[in-house]
Amino acid sequence: MTLGLIGNCAVAGLVDEAGRMVWLCLPRFDGDPVFHGLLGHGPDNAHDGAFSVELEDLASVDQRYEPNTAILTTVLHGPSGSVEITDFAPRFEARGRMFRPQMTARRIRPLSGWPRVTVRLRPRFDWAARAPQVSRGSNHVRFAGPDLTIRLTTDAPIDLVMDERTFNLDRPYHFMLGPDETVSEAPSELFDAFHRDTLHYWRNWSRRLAVPFEWQDAVIRAAIGLKLCSYEATGAIVAAVTTSIPEAPNSERNWDYRYCWVRDAFFTVRALNSLAATRTMERYFQWLMNVVADAKGSHIQPLLGLGLEKTLTETFADSLQGYRGMGPVRVGNQAHEHYQHDTYGNIILAAAPAFFDKRLLMDADEQAFRMLEPLGEQAWALHDQPDAGIWELRTRARIHTSSSLMCWAACDRLAKIARHLRLSDSETVWGSRAAKIRGKILEHAWSEKRGAFVESFGGETLDASVLLMAEVGLIDPRDPRFVATVDALSSTLGRGPFMLRYEEADDFGEPEVGFNVCAFWRVDALARAGRREEAREHFEGLLSARNPLGLMSEDTDFRTGEAWGNFPQTYSLVGIINGAMRLSEPWEDTV
Repeated sequence: MTLGLIGNCAVAGLVDEAGRMVWLCLPRFDGDPVFHGLLGHGPDNAHDGAFSVELEDLASVDQRYEPNTAILTTVLHGPSGSVEITDFAPRFEARGRMFRPQMTARRIRPLSGWPRVTVRLRPRFDWAARAPQVSRGSNHVRFAGPDLTIRLTTDAPIDLVMDERTFNLDRPYHFMLGPDETVSEAPSELFDAFHRDTLHYWRNWSRRLAVPFEWQDAVIRAAIGLKLCSYEATGAIVAAVTTSIPEAPNSERNWDYRYCWVRDAFFTVRALNSLAATRTMERYFQWLMNVVADAKGSHIQPLLGLGLEKTLTETFADSLQGYRGMGPVRVGNQAHEHYQHDTYGNIILAAAPAFFDKRLLMDADEQAFRMLEPLGEQAWALHDQPDAGIWELRTRARIHTSSSLMCWAACDRLAKIARHLRLSDSETVWGSRAAKIRGKILEHAWSEKRGAFVESFGGETLDASVLLMAEVGLIDPRDPRFVATVDALSSTLGRGPFMLRYEEADDFGEPEVGFNVCAFWRVDALARAGRREEAREHFEGLLSARNPLGLMSEDTDFRTGEAWGNFPQTYSLVGIINGAMRLSEPWEDTV
């Protein structure tokens, strides 16, 4: 299934290759999926949980984004004619602030002939368990649920839409779906104004990106995808906009990714910052500093809700069958209970640019540094203690190399910030601690038996996360031990351009598919080690795993090329940007 992402940093929807909106959570990313067709139709009708425009005797489909925007166009072709569907969520500056309503806009218009279409609008509530109470007006329909009411305002014939009658499409029709509020403008005028201003916003935003010379389309699409995963009201960044798309068929590795992992968000803001898209980082820094202030120097959980919620209890939505019938459908994520010691390093890594980047409209001073120091104390205390690790193992704790690595990064970056702020005593303390942690990692994470750095202190199994050792600066990427590690990982975990996460079985067995970000980490490691042609070959192979719209999921079946896992995965989009920025030929050598 090909999915296109629309959104406006307040809401996000997914539209499939036939133009059906199959995913839309309201009132925000982690809310109730009023359109849930991606994960099943609920208990009543196979058409439930989607907003579809069905062309009679559909023959073929063309789908694309309007260049450099988040506006999606789907064209359906059939014997009776062709119809164009345009989908977006309004986003633009108005009255000195960003206008981003909890709304989607859709237009259907005939391109040729007299296309025969059927419009089906079937939202449900409470994770598909409840049908809405429906009431009609002359130009609107209200869908009321127990905790949420949405309104469709349209210039299409209400009777034909609500009775799901097939009719000849002889003129454009417009559908504005959002809060239960009266719309004074005509739907066509509102759509046209929102479309014009949203188009202008995204093209201006894309135009300001500092893109590499090569792979520009891939980078721009990835950057827009990352932007759409940011929840602007608080600054949080979700790992993906979906829940429960399994990592592999029938694996039960079905997780809810609609929350903010400090680890994933760090990589996201760093990638956008490399393209000069700094505003997302500024908002995330504000979200992070609230997390830090709330913690008061104590434990920080690895993920939180968009509004800093700490309790994300994992439950099951039994009314939904799951993606392709592969349940369960999870709501919430047990990982909020985990102790993952890399959390402290990821927070400090994400916050560090605020002290150095003069483009940013924020004041990161000694007070902000002192707020971060308790996280460094946690990193120092926990750097050689067992935890659940980067892969969030549910039944096993070890001293994971990747966790100790990020504890080192916490101390190392605090030392650098202290030097920048001319706090010599603090620089000495944190620099000394970083050196001690580094020494332990280089000693205890190295396995003579495997000839490589391994997943845990004293362990013997390989794990792709150790590739981050070079990315965050703990080791020279040309160090013989690191080069040997890259080669060992490639031979053991590599599957063409793809990579498994690790070789050891976990709570659900051995990994079956390539975890895309791990493969991008290898691309980065190879490039840093001077093996650019090898890195480019792998990078091109990974780009071919994107869907036709340029987006990428969490995992790829290296046997079939099929995408699996939650979508779009910020980690994977980050990999596209980082790979292109590192491998592209420089502008000055080519223009």
